[in-house]
Amino acid sequence: MFPAASLLTIIPLALSITASPVEVVNSPITLPIARRFNVSDGTINLVQQDRDRVTALKDRTLKHSGHSTPATNVANTYLVAVGVGSPPTTYNLVIDTGSSNTWVGANTMYAVTKTSVNTGQPVSVSYGSGYFDGTEYTDTVTLGKGITIPHQSIGVAVDSSGFSGVDGILGIGPVGLTAGTLVDEPSTTIPTVANNLHKQGTIHHEFFSISFEPTTSVKVTNGELTFGGTVAGKHVGPITYTPITKTKPASGYWGIDQSISYGSTTILSSTAGIVDSGTTFLYIASDAFDKYKSATGGTPDAATGLLLISSAHYKALKNLNFHIGSETYTLTPNAQLWPRALNTALGGSSKALYLVVADINTPSGQGFDFINGYTFLERFYSVYDAAHSRVGFAKTPYTDATTN
Repeated sequence: MFPAASLLTIIPLALSITASPVEVVNSPITLPIARRFNVSDGTINLVQQDRDRVTALKDRTLKHSGHSTPATNVANTYLVAVGVGSPPTTYNLVIDTGSSNTWVGANTMYAVTKTSVNTGQPVSVSYGSGYFDGTEYTDTVTLGKGITIPHQSIGVAVDSSGFSGVDGILGIGPVGLTAGTLVDEPSTTIPTVANNLHKQGTIHHEFFSISFEPTTSVKVTNGELTFGGTVAGKHVGPITYTPITKTKPASGYWGIDQSISYGSTTILSSTAGIVDSGTTFLYIASDAFDKYKSATGGTPDAATGLLLISSAHYKALKNLNFHIGSETYTLTPNAQLWPRALNTALGGSSKALYLVVADINTPSGQGFDFINGYTFLERFYSVYDAAHSRVGFAKTPYTDATTN
């Protein structure tokens, strides 16, 4: 387990056992999660961390030791304590919607127990600025006190890089992202934790939901992950679903189609991109970003990599609107700001006004033209429905909150 000082926030994770994707209230099984904003080594460049991740997400043909490249961001992470083995050893794993392999051993060594089975298969995954190489095992995975998943495939790291202070990853992206990670069987996919919760009857539909709350503090509880259901009170009004995009490469992730307008002006026509809790900021195609930068009066800040605006420009900011299916999801001017209480952690000025929209560094029309990252998801409830190949969104009590 992490020491108390590094458990910056504790978030309940609910595992629901339901017959359909309905509201689940007071779920009897909870799993604590720690949000870890890693500033132990001084200031961090979250934009560069994100861009390393974006590069890997956009081009799954990139290789490290002959395997594909989903990605994670370990500077700003949500960690869940997962038991592996019998008796279980606890590992603190990054929850990652942008990759799908579950693996351990980056920090706490894997403990072989009576339920451990070495398949003999080498497994290897790259993550932009990090990687792991190891061996596939099957073992019993324990979530909380009441849910076990027998015979779950996990990677056991022999070598890894880029995962300081964490034990590995709990991958909850689409199953297809595991293709190519078994070195000797590159066409084989590996059942994920969510797959097996469904196949073994623990949940009756393969989906999960995420809620966050915007915050200016690293010590406040601000999120929840729910398997198999959605939670009343975490969203306001109905959840509206949109199908997974058919456009590659976004279609391999939790990818959707959307357009974006700033005020009444369209800056990004309908195009494909992804929803990703592991990316901190919002990324849009370069042509859309140039329009946004011009309209907001933002100037690039060398220290943080973000757009810097003046107080006058902030007062003139307009809503940023995400048009997804038949619905529009709006980021207010306040929601477009990075929390000023965290400015210095990024190497910025404590009173500066930084925007959370950044350049994806490729023009639109590439099939991967935006990433709706954490700064979007903290304002909207999101549901990831593998059973029906769709993603859902709803407003929350915090959609229009003023937090800066």
